[in-house]
Amino acid sequence: MTTVPAAWNGEQVRTWLDSRIAAARRDQADADRRGYEARDDYDMAAAEEWVCKAVRAAAASNDQAVFADRLKVLLAEDEYPTTGIHDDRRFERYVRANLRKLTKMAKANTGFANTLHYQ
Repeated sequence: MTTVPAAWNGEQVRTWLDSRIAAARRDQADADRRGYEARDDYDMAAAEEWVCKAVRAAAASNDQAVFADRLKVLLAEDEYPTTGIHDDRRFERYVRANLRKLTKMAKANTGFANTLHYQ
């Protein structure tokens, strides 16, 4: 009993990325209101937003291989320049974690249907 994997749906991936960008922005605003103790949460949300924006153009190609290649290129980078974060090392760690998560999702082509705020 094997199941046939679903075909790559670029529109669904873009919708998922847009929902994650919106959720990350809300999380950043919430962390900003909570102040000093929520700096880690702010950096985590900023990293998720950065990753989703960085791969959104690759998702527009409607090709799973192009999307996966873009993720590999980003994972190979040494630094992820951005402004407005609290700790560069923590931000880069979260960026890499989000890239690895997306790589697994893209490889298995699963999880892009879940557009809930908290995942």
